[in-house]
Amino acid sequence: MRWKIGRRSTNVEDRRDEESTGGGMGGGGFRVGWKTMLLVGVVGLALGQNPLQLLSMLSSLSGGNLGGLGGGSSSQVRHNTPSAASNEEADFVSAILADTEDTWSVILSRAGKQYQAPHLVLFTDQVNSACGMSSAATGPFYCPGDQKVYIDLGFFQTLSQLGASGDFARAYVVGHEVGHHIQNLLGVSDQVHQLQQRMGQAEGNGLSVRLELQADCYAGVWAHHANKQRQLLEPGDVEEGLQAAASIGDDRLQGQAGHRVSPESFTHGSAEQRVSWLNKGLQTGDINACNTFTK
Repeated sequence: MRWKIGRRSTNVEDRRDEESTGGGMGGGGFRVGWKTMLLVGVVGLALGQNPLQLLSMLSSLSGGNLGGLGGGSSSQVRHNTPSAASNEEADFVSAILADTEDTWSVILSRAGKQYQAPHLVLFTDQVNSACGMSSAATGPFYCPGDQKVYIDLGFFQTLSQLGASGDFARAYVVGHEVGHHIQNLLGVSDQVHQLQQRMGQAEGNGLSVRLELQADCYAGVWAHHANKQRQLLEPGDVEEGLQAAASIGDDRLQGQAGHRVSPESFTHGSAEQRVSWLNKGLQTGDINACNTFTK
């Protein structure tokens, strides 16, 4: 990707140098590294369980808490120094976020809407947002309560270990989370959540899948226009993005965890579905083509 020549976003909050460490519950506290957190997150997704619940179980077995994740415990702040590699990834994320700002401003203005750019928070291990305390195990996420995207850059290494590497694989992650922001601005997220409150878990999971697939499609729409306007993509980039989408399909993750593929527990979609919708956005560049709720 030709990302180095682009501008950098002013909407990035870098909290990587602050890492919360827990007190309480006996004093010593229990810490889990980001690699363990991300592994638990993958397993949690494969099992259809909340990664934070699995982390809490791990904490209780170890006789401590997870740096304040259990709630009610005191915490301290330990300062870290990000590595040079991490700083380059942060620069990359800032450049991609800036490109999404420029692109979505144009797309929404053509539809008669004004784009309000989200902030993006870089964190290490765990972070507090308007959606509560979250760990790196949850992976990158968007919180509609504060309209912010949250990313632990360690996720990119895990993505590579899952078979998806390269600049556009990482850019797809940012584009997907910004896609959730678009859904929030358009009112789609609220509609889905209201419907889910009146449904059983299986039906609710089905709506979650449609929401995630639409965010995949929106990531493709962004990349389509960014490439058309600024020649952002290089040969092989599209393949990297599609491979990333396939690598984090629910069926792939469940299989890698050694469990039976269980479509009723999917929350993000199969590898085939994720690739299909990302590719649709890439090919059409049309936000109206991303209606996953009627397809």
